[in-house]
Amino acid sequence: MHINDFDYDLPEGLIAQHPTEQRDHSRLLVVDRKTGKTQHRHFYDVLEYLHPGDCLVLNNSRVLPARLFGVKEGTGAKVEFLLIKRLEGDVWETMVKPGKRLKPGDTVLFSQEPFLSADVLDFGEDGTRTVRFHYAQEKIKFLELLEELGAMPLPPYIERESETVDKARYQTVYNDAEKEGSVAAPTAGLHFTEELLKAAEEKGIRIARVTLHVGIGTFRPVKCEIIEEHKMHFEEYEIDEVNAAIINETKAAGGRIIAVGTTSTRTLESASDEAGVVKAGTGSTGIFIYPGYRFKVVDSLITNFHLPKSTLLMLISALYDREKILAVYKEAVKEEYRFFSYGDAMIII
Repeated sequence: MHINDFDYDLPEGLIAQHPTEQRDHSRLLVVDRKTGKTQHRHFYDVLEYLHPGDCLVLNNSRVLPARLFGVKEGTGAKVEFLLIKRLEGDVWETMVKPGKRLKPGDTVLFSQEPFLSADVLDFGEDGTRTVRFHYAQEKIKFLELLEELGAMPLPPYIERESETVDKARYQTVYNDAEKEGSVAAPTAGLHFTEELLKAAEEKGIRIARVTLHVGIGTFRPVKCEIIEEHKMHFEEYEIDEVNAAIINETKAAGGRIIAVGTTSTRTLESASDEAGVVKAGTGSTGIFIYPGYRFKVVDSLITNFHLPKSTLLMLISALYDREKILAVYKEAVKEEYRFFSYGDAMIII
């Protein structure tokens, strides 16, 4: 398939720059695969489309405040770091802007009080740098320093600086502090409130939690014209025994698995066998889902609206139908839905 098969026209003004005032007050476009019909609702209506015995699967990864701003020692040149992945201890893979300013042996100072600096150790792939952070380890943990000094890693299409509100709103309400490791939010989950999740459980809908740490690759474009030649980035995932059992029991009883987001979808499809049984454990997945893929676990999907020519748009086209999905997107544009991370939502049932 050609990359242009997944293109569509999007007015720039529909790219959401801020979250809605209340999480569940975003709009919801309901897509019925059996009838082909659509409905225009709000996210607080989503439970009308879920049934007792269904299972919502949430990605509980927590977003790191992974942007750090510092100066290069010796020159005072301003530098921005984006933490991508912890390699070991205080050694991290990072993206650097502007990259040409830093080479192995350079030091960047981020803060004197509390103290935080980093030494550049080596060049990585795609212009990244391997760095070692230095701080008063006996007084504070590195992740606590990030919470104080770091900014949220908003996507490049949000054309503003990170604000105080983003530290709360660019996280799901169900993230797990012990599962910190994403550099982008699993954005479909941003619409849920604690009250909505409680109402789901009261309705008899089971809730399972999985972890997939969203990597920087989620923002990288597909560069191959023939999509089958594209190589996905790898991301780490984890499903424990309790949550694997919830998912498998739901399937066995005839309930539907509703994945909240493409990250939950990729986790479930990576961690299951050919019979659709989800295996507990940890792993690294580079699964690439595009039309022609046969879903083993996921029945329905709650998701945001995705970038043209993106692997995420290809994934939802695999769940439904490429031409019909593009028609739905055209309708969403006409109805002036808000797009991308802070935008509105869709449920494909």
